[in-house]
Amino acid sequence: MLIRDERPEDVSRISQIHYAAFKGHPVHPPGSEPVEHRIVASLRASGSLTLSLLAEVEGEAVGHIALSPAVVGGDSDGWFLLGPVGVLPGLQGRGIGSGLVRESLRQMRDMGAVGVVLVGDPGFYTRFGFVSVPGLIYPGVPDQYVLAARFADTTPNGDIVAHKAFNITAV
Repeated sequence: MLIRDERPEDVSRISQIHYAAFKGHPVHPPGSEPVEHRIVASLRASGSLTLSLLAEVEGEAVGHIALSPAVVGGDSDGWFLLGPVGVLPGLQGRGIGSGLVRESLRQMRDMGAVGVVLVGDPGFYTRFGFVSVPGLIYPGVPDQYVLAARFADTTPNGDIVAHKAFNITAV
């Protein structure tokens, strides 16, 4: 597997990956369309896509991860939100998503990020150093799914404010 930065010619394929990965996913109401591909497009269009990595297997694009700036408890310096991360359905469970998460965290640490926050499955993300932090809140999301990985001695506290792209709703 090769993990690399996205290129302009990858945009359409990245959209297809996220659409396929989230079509029929339990996070969406039955019958609704996924929005993750639209979130990535909106982040990109606004210049807020800090990190956009593509996973390839045998030259085929099969997974993608995005990170964007976040405000954590009023602090906008050095915090980033991980998501969405998507892998083509037929290839999920083969380590592609894990590879994307590991590489994104390595790059964010190297960039000098204070930390990364996300909303996700603790059963998956704790293996990468994400933990639930008392007082860290993503409004409307149960606390156990709000996680952080810290790269500095700063403890995240307060509301996470993501880019407005994350307010896109399913249709």
